[in-house]
Amino acid sequence: MPHLHATSDLHVTHTGNAPLIDEIRPGSPEDWLLVAGDVAERTDAVIATLTTLKERFAEVVWVPGNHELWTVPRDGNELRGEARYRHLVERCREIGVHTPEDEYLVWPHADRPLTIAPLFLLYDYSWRTPQAEDVSLEEALDQAREAGVVCTDEFYLHPEPFPSRQDWCAHRLKTTEQRLDAIPADHGTVLMSHWPLHRHPTDPLHWPEFALWCGTTRTEDWHLRYRAEVAVFGHLHIPRTTWADGVRFEEVSLGYPREWRKRKRGPVPLRRIL
Repeated sequence: MPHLHATSDLHVTHTGNAPLIDEIRPGSPEDWLLVAGDVAERTDAVIATLTTLKERFAEVVWVPGNHELWTVPRDGNELRGEARYRHLVERCREIGVHTPEDEYLVWPHADRPLTIAPLFLLYDYSWRTPQAEDVSLEEALDQAREAGVVCTDEFYLHPEPFPSRQDWCAHRLKTTEQRLDAIPADHGTVLMSHWPLHRHPTDPLHWPEFALWCGTTRTEDWHLRYRAEVAVFGHLHIPRTTWADGVRFEEVSLGYPREWRKRKRGPVPLRRIL
């Protein structure tokens, strides 16, 4: 029986992570792999890694994380925002990797057809601490800075041609909802994204203010609305299985070496989902 696997936050440019790519291998040539973002900041490293994985798995589905969308000097790719994302999509298509812009695949090895929906949604700063619930975005960000939390996205993730990351997020939500609404009603789904769709996985964050950069309240019911068998995501670097409303949520990140070296089980670069 073929299996569906997932990984995220491989951060292959961090010393110690690149050798772990060799451990991401299927149990059979018919296995599929979901890659939920943050492969690397550099375009060449992203595509090289996905090319290797596509050589091993029958199908590979990728969604961008915030790191793929960063425009950093050492990359050599100066594209920003939507243009950068579209460039990554085209590069993925060249190597046969599926993206959020392609036709959704259907996993046939389950009790019902499961549409695999890769989602690129971003965030809109709507996940707030109680102290930031009724204040302006500027004040919420100030509170985060005072707590010592500033996501690097504020410097490297550019939203062009949209006025802000919130506007880009709103656009992505609108277009994605239209595609999800078109999934046949008798299909379940595997919802894969970089940022979690539901807020509960952010509960263990050491700095709760970081939730600002983790998702949007507009997706809080998507696991029910779109009949999810499982929701797969990364970003938090807190790999674990949780449940909400009877739906399984899988955080599948590898994370940075300084993180996985502290874990008793060590690095886990691949998780079986189905």
